[in-house]
Amino acid sequence: MFADLKNRRVLITGSSQGIGLAAAQAFAAAGARVGLNGRRRPDDIDATLAAMRAAGGEAEFFPADLKESALCKALVDAFVARFGGIDVLINNTGGLVGRKPLQEIDDAFYDEVMDLNVRSMLMMTRYALPHLKASAEASGQTASVISVGSIAGYTGGGPGASLYGAAKAWIHNVQKNWVNFHTRDGIRFNTVSPGTFDTAFHADKDDATRAKISTGIPMGRFGRPEEVASTFLFFASHQASGYITGQILDVNGGQYMP
Repeated sequence: MFADLKNRRVLITGSSQGIGLAAAQAFAAAGARVGLNGRRRPDDIDATLAAMRAAGGEAEFFPADLKESALCKALVDAFVARFGGIDVLINNTGGLVGRKPLQEIDDAFYDEVMDLNVRSMLMMTRYALPHLKASAEASGQTASVISVGSIAGYTGGGPGASLYGAAKAWIHNVQKNWVNFHTRDGIRFNTVSPGTFDTAFHADKDDATRAKISTGIPMGRFGRPEEVASTFLFFASHQASGYITGQILDVNGGQYMP
């Protein structure tokens, strides 16, 4: 379906599990050259990489904790050293960290949430920018930055998740500036905004809580990671979305319709 993704160099942060991993596997199946990332090397990563290579792509794992700017740069450098450049950057690193009501938020918690969700996305994009520009100049196709927002970026998040929701709203908004100033470099910026998906993010919820949440989703269930994976391929493909930039694509089973 996305034939132009073959041999494209795709770096996906936070891709050792869940939505990030599903996207990485989909890119590999499309023949892309994929860099996976996580804070530490998973025990089963060799089998995962072997399966992705057997599916028709190239795949390597790059450990890095992206809460630190220097490690964002190190990840970009390591990926470029391995693959020779970057055509597509997917900023998927992020997480709730914890639930704290306003009166319990302190500097340490604020820094951890914002470093994980905001700093990682900002600095990865900053350090990837010259490589993305070079990709567009050399290939004649647009390069692509795809970030991962959240339904919480619209609703503000659930109990104790105000900082997480605010961080995702920041991600939804910041690309507007980047579109204005970097489209001339041949780079497109878009965001995928998932709703409630069956990933580790919701692993702490019991069956009763999951059922209650599902009643508020018109499709009546949590999403599955593979159901959002092709959305990333769509945004990455110049053929499919070469004239699409600055957009948020909501994948949530009808749970929220902005």
